[in-house]
Amino acid sequence: MTLITTPSKRWHALDLLRAVMMLLGIVLHASESYTLSPNDIWPRDPAAKSVFLNYLNSLIHVFRMPVFFVMAGFFGSMLFYGRGTGAMLSNRIKRIVFPFVVFLLILHPVILLTTRFTAGAFSVTLTELSTEITFFPQITYHLWFLYYLILVTAFTFIVALIIRKTAIPKQNITAIFEWLVHRKWAGILIPGIILFLVMVYRWDYTVPTPLHFIPDFGAFLFLVQFYLFGWMLYRSNELIGTFMQYDRLFVLVSIALFTAGFFWRQWFGDIMVGVIRASIIWMFVFGFTGLFIRYGSKASATARYISDSSYWVFLIHLPFTILFPGLMAGWAVPAILKFLLSLFATTVICYLSYHYAVRPTFIGKFLNGRKYPLVGGGHTAPSSFS
Repeated sequence: MTLITTPSKRWHALDLLRAVMMLLGIVLHASESYTLSPNDIWPRDPAAKSVFLNYLNSLIHVFRMPVFFVMAGFFGSMLFYGRGTGAMLSNRIKRIVFPFVVFLLILHPVILLTTRFTAGAFSVTLTELSTEITFFPQITYHLWFLYYLILVTAFTFIVALIIRKTAIPKQNITAIFEWLVHRKWAGILIPGIILFLVMVYRWDYTVPTPLHFIPDFGAFLFLVQFYLFGWMLYRSNELIGTFMQYDRLFVLVSIALFTAGFFWRQWFGDIMVGVIRASIIWMFVFGFTGLFIRYGSKASATARYISDSSYWVFLIHLPFTILFPGLMAGWAVPAILKFLLSLFATTVICYLSYHYAVRPTFIGKFLNGRKYPLVGGGHTAPSSFS
């Protein structure tokens, strides 16, 4: 049985999960300057490095975008079936395409200037990014996820229209999906095999971060399967409560397997690393979805504020996570402390700017569909992706 809810229903837990996945990007990028990685497109502090921050960075990276694209697919499906095709198309253009173009052009020179400053402060040379200011950016920076969200959404929109207008057995597709969700281990194993095959096609077992404007077909294949899973999940949203089954177990097992692979990779062959990685990604999807359903389903003003603010905070955070490490160049303090200081300063600036310069202004309306007064104001507006 497929349940389609009215568009007025608010999925508090899933909205918060999507926001948290977005905000974890700040943690990920704040750690970049202190990882044991080359100075490719990111200037890294030569005097402050931490294996733990490599671990934290890699751990967040392995689940953040897969979970986010599942949630994006869920809310995209809600728009398609709850509000109609025209409303969905209009919403995606306003909330994704326009912000991508506007913020990419605005942030481009700022990111290059902060990158140039910090590279100079560290006395390092970047091997894969020129800091020469140009009008049009060379890469999509941290907004690559919006670029691919546009591509994946357009593809799914077209496929959904075709299925709606043809004799394709829709009930059979739904039945297969619901069978997988009900049998959690099958729901991890079978999508995990598909994901592993995509990894083999890409010849890369990591989650892609394709920064260039020419679409990467392998990265598209990787991301679209999570979006499609979320799309189908809305179609069968009466099953969402079942994600609480094994949720904590899935997250704990995933962290344990990831940790083993990170610190003792030599124990595993490349094929086994790929199999484990594909499995734990889907366990994280099931596990985090279940945990947020378990603990985040009640309406909360704080959770709503986090959801509303997450889009702006993520859009503007990158230059600060590049700048603050440069300002701390030469400080004789541990890498983890520098990371925490950069993370704290970035978060404070982003949230102050959101609260006073975005939430009550036209920028808030541009990103989230409405603006709120500084004092009072309800929490009824749709989030930026729904």
